[in-house]
Amino acid sequence: MKIKSLSFIIVCIFMMGSCKSTKKTVQSDSSYLTEESGTTEVSANAGTEIAVRSEAVKPIDGSDRTVYRYYVIIGSFRNISGARQYSADMYQKGFSTEILENENELYRISVGGYDDENVARSRISGIRAAYKEHEDVWLLVRK
Repeated sequence: MKIKSLSFIIVCIFMMGSCKSTKKTVQSDSSYLTEESGTTEVSANAGTEIAVRSEAVKPIDGSDRTVYRYYVIIGSFRNISGARQYSADMYQKGFSTEILENENELYRISVGGYDDENVARSRISGIRAAYKEHEDVWLLVRK
C-alpha cells in the first residue's frame, strides 16, 4: 500500500513538472507588455541585435501627424491609460513620444518616426547606449 501511495505521489510530481510552459507570452496582469519579437536582425552599423516587427499602426490622437515607415518603440500596453502614463514618464526623461495603436488594439509608445531605416536603427543604438533600462527598444516597420 505504501509503495502505491509513493508511486502515485511521484507520478503526480512528474506530471506537474512536465506541464510547465517555457514559451514567453503576452498574457499578464500588468498593462505593460513583454513580447517575443517577430524577427531579430543584426544592425550593420552597430553590430547589435535589433528586434524588428511589422505591424499596421496609426497614431491615436487623430491629428495630422506625419506617418512614417519606421518607428522606434520603447513600450507596449494593452490599455490606453497605461500607455498615456508611460508616455508622460518618457517625456519627463526627455523623449518626444507618440502613441500608436496596432491592429490588435495594442498601444505602442514610439520615441521616433523615420522614413530612413538606418536613421531609425541609429536612434535605437543611441537609446541603448544612453539608457541601459531601455535595452529592449525595438524597430516597428509600418505595413
